[in-house]
Amino acid sequence: MGRTGERDARALTCIRCPRGCRLTVELGEAGEVAGVRGNACARGASYARAEVAHPVRSVTTTVPVDGSARLRRLPVRTEREVPRERVLDVVRALAGVRAAAPVEIGDVVAEDVAGTGVDVVATARA
Repeated sequence: MGRTGERDARALTCIRCPRGCRLTVELGEAGEVAGVRGNACARGASYARAEVAHPVRSVTTTVPVDGSARLRRLPVRTEREVPRERVLDVVRALAGVRAAAPVEIGDVVAEDVAGTGVDVVATARA
């Protein structure tokens, strides 16, 4: 923390649209978001507040697929975002997962991956 009366700040690049605004997030004494500057729209401010308070990520990877003449590895993703600190847990949990053809887009490949409450789904047919 800076001297009394000063605020800490974090620099972010917004990813909510292609514009990629460079954001400055001002943090208050207790680490709370005191303000956001540099956003061209409300989505940027919302993104910055969420990224500082509770960062989340989508996880995309591939898993081996058995019985497919077309694919050896099946592209998959988390059905929704997971807390950033759990991304490696998700990836490690998927290391032992194998899919069995036939698979359709949206089929659940792994339920409640790494105890996150989030399913992993196929993003291609196999």
